[in-house]
Amino acid sequence: MTTSYDCTAAEQRAAGLEHAQRAIRENKCVVFPTDTVYGIAADAFSPLAVTLLLASKGRSRKMPPPVLIPRLNALDGLATDVPAEARRLAEAFWPGGLTLILHAQPSLDWDLGETKGTVALRIPADEIAQDLLTLTGPLAVSSANRTGHAAAQTAADAEAQLAESVEVYLEGGPRPADGADALASTIVDATALPLRVVRQGAISLDRLRGVVPGVLDIDGNAADAADAPEPAAAPEPGSA
Repeated sequence: MTTSYDCTAAEQRAAGLEHAQRAIRENKCVVFPTDTVYGIAADAFSPLAVTLLLASKGRSRKMPPPVLIPRLNALDGLATDVPAEARRLAEAFWPGGLTLILHAQPSLDWDLGETKGTVALRIPADEIAQDLLTLTGPLAVSSANRTGHAAAQTAADAEAQLAESVEVYLEGGPRPADGADALASTIVDATALPLRVVRQGAISLDRLRGVVPGVLDIDGNAADAADAPEPAAAPEPGSA
């Protein structure tokens, strides 16, 4: 039976988080707010739960969901061969609207779909999302909408699309919270160097290049040479 909780009220928020934790443990799906849009979530380590998530959205295994994590130190437990450049982006923009595609730890027992040995990771900058992730651990999460429809910006929007396929809806008000247009996270492929943007979103290319200048744009182009900073002049012979 589907249950909705108004997480703007402390008592309902506590009850909703407890119910959501139980639902995740029972391989069911939940909907909750993130800093970008509302997400539908399932246990990342349960193939059954991930299958139900994809079915709820009308999505195939060819479009595997990313994984949300509660803290930066979970990165190395789920990914391997993390480039230093990707780590710098994570440190700069997590929690926030940046998703990094990395090589998945080969020892992990999970099945997110046809990932080709990769995993897409993000830490959301949202209190309710962080509270839930702290209770559950990593979650497979996708936008809370039927494939081809607009991303839900409230739990009520999500429920109108996903209905009884979700056990728990956590309503936290509109997302983004400032009433801006919904923007998905920016996705950066960090499985090879140089890093490359594969979806433009909440974090602009300029901001990414402010941390890692060599990030390629969505077309695979580097920053214009004219925009690159001039190298420092070499010191005169014999100078300090």
